[in-house]
Amino acid sequence: MSNEAVFILLFSVATAVAIAVRRLAIPYTVALVVAGLGLGAVHAFPAPHLTKELLFSVFLPGLLFEAAFHLDFEQFWRNKVTIASLAIPGVAAAMTVTTLILTATAGALHSVNGFGWRHALVFGALIAATDPIAVTAIFKELGAPSRLRILMEGESLFNDGTGIVFFTLALSLVGGGSVMVGSLALSFMTIAGVGLLIGVVVGLGVSQVLRRVDDAMIEITLTTVAGYGAFVIAEHLHYSGVIATVTVGMFCGNYGARVGMSPSTRVAVESFWEYMAFALNSVVFLLIGFEVRLGDLLRSWQMILVAYLAVTVARAFVVFGSSLMLRPTRERIPMSWSAVLTWGGLRGALPMVLVLSLPPQFPFRDLLVTITFGVVILSILVHGVTVSPLLRLLGVVRGHQEREAYELARGRLQTARAALAELDEMARGSLRGSEVVERIRTEYRERISDDRARIEELDIDASELEQEQIRWARRHLIQVEKREALYAFQRGLMDRTVHERLLADIDARLLQIETEGASGPPPEAEEDDG
Repeated sequence: MSNEAVFILLFSVATAVAIAVRRLAIPYTVALVVAGLGLGAVHAFPAPHLTKELLFSVFLPGLLFEAAFHLDFEQFWRNKVTIASLAIPGVAAAMTVTTLILTATAGALHSVNGFGWRHALVFGALIAATDPIAVTAIFKELGAPSRLRILMEGESLFNDGTGIVFFTLALSLVGGGSVMVGSLALSFMTIAGVGLLIGVVVGLGVSQVLRRVDDAMIEITLTTVAGYGAFVIAEHLHYSGVIATVTVGMFCGNYGARVGMSPSTRVAVESFWEYMAFALNSVVFLLIGFEVRLGDLLRSWQMILVAYLAVTVARAFVVFGSSLMLRPTRERIPMSWSAVLTWGGLRGALPMVLVLSLPPQFPFRDLLVTITFGVVILSILVHGVTVSPLLRLLGVVRGHQEREAYELARGRLQTARAALAELDEMARGSLRGSEVVERIRTEYRERISDDRARIEELDIDASELEQEQIRWARRHLIQVEKREALYAFQRGLMDRTVHERLLADIDARLLQIETEGASGPPPEAEEDDG
């Protein structure tokens, strides 16, 4: 089968899964992995292997840049200590705890005699990075606090880079390299620090070009060059391409977009990268499912279970330990959030690619590949499906049901009022008979009265409700303006230049409303929610 046909099939499956999950209570990425497992088991078609070259050249730079581009730097900076503690010492601690647990328990399994701390260290390093894509999607859907989303997304962006660096250092250590802590720390700081510097230089250069260009297509291309280019440059120079891409993404999203993009261009750029993230995630999670061989997993289920428990315990140790250390500071984390951060630390494609990159002669390579695949599948399926009930159980999204009920009642009010307006038009035209009109009008007025009463009964903070109503009203009116501008242009009532300037103004106001709505309350207020 040709590569073109495989490409079309992968996107066809991803589209079918996306349509199906709209009716199912499971995350999209989890459904993709399940679909990949099923199709791979029956050998439906030959999907490409998820190699390090494929992940690093196609998937990882685009996914990292998109997430970093949309990450608000001010919120990130307010939580810099928490994110840094989870992404750097947290990864090191998780690697260490996983190594200790796996080394202590693997010896009890007779099938893995000879499996020592060196092999456990390599596994601990490659499995340390988290990939909470399914979890952050659920956060947005359920209305989780914005600070919790920032912590999860910020950590995952940077621990990919630290995880790769630690994996490289672990291989060097196992292969007989230097074991001095100072040397390892210096190597880490050099690889990560130069990667960050490359990201800043590329981001600053691209941002200066953006200031001198006013063309959406060119600016989309520039952001693509920035994201992938920073990664390629850093990797070519043997520094951290992940950290370079994350840095350039945050730079372009928070500085370049502000100083160099018109509102209409920014809308176009964000729409492009949102689709890129959807497309790349769709393919990579399908390929995760295709890569797994269920027979191998079943034969090594004991070792997989031990490794999964070790990884989960290590994650809990890191998150709750960080929470305790941060408790005296303004960046303290509620215990309920710590539980969510622990359970939401899913593993994704990166550990699978890192383990596949091990040389064929590496001891216990096949076993490491099997248990890594097993842990990744368990974390995606188990944690991805259960994190939503956990959020509700811990009360992290306890206000979501009230907001959903408010949205429903508000929507019913809007449709009922529109129906009443249409009824008045019908009464002046085709619909005759005052009794018929009054009977229908009374029914709609009763519905409006009932929905108003429902809104008044909801347990929603008055100031929060007022702000939400203001945002909704402004958003609705701006959409009306946009529709009217398009209608006037199509009717020839304004020329293209005026229409584009008017749309730019409308898009700017719409973007401001969306940004205000997503920013959420300050950290101190959100911490009380937990």
